Amino acid sequence: MPARFVRGSQTEAFMPPADRPLSPHLQIYKPQLTSVLSISHRATGLALSVGTLLLVWWLLAAATGPEAYAQAQSFIGSWFGVLLLVGWAYSLFFHLCNGVRHLVWDTGHGLDIATTYATGWAVVAASAGLTRPSS
Repeated sequence: MPARFVRGSQTEAFMPPADRPLSPHLQIYKPQLTSVLSISHRATGLALSVGTLLLVWWLLAAATGPEAYAQAQSFIGSWFGVLLLVGWAYSLFFHLCNGVRHLVWDTGHGLDIATTYATGWAVVAASAGLTRPSS
């Protein structure tokens, strides 16, 4: 019979620690498209939140006056500002397309492996295509 201990008001069975990892280590785990897109969906949601601060700064600068607006325009027009804007646009389109994909899943469609991978690559392609700057 296993040893027991009391923690708080619960009685739990005590198990000795295993001599193996509890889950696959990241060095031996092969990332799958579904896990990469799931993590990317969360990351783009965070990027959208941070990028919105840039948008608010630009709007406040426009409302403050010409000097503040010129300073904001100078930053946003720099190579780094353009890089941030392109990243923000890609995050927006990726999050949007992947959100639509999840809505389709909520209806019970497209849950088989082949369709999941096809729609995953479609999300990546659509996001890149929508982000492409116009000439």
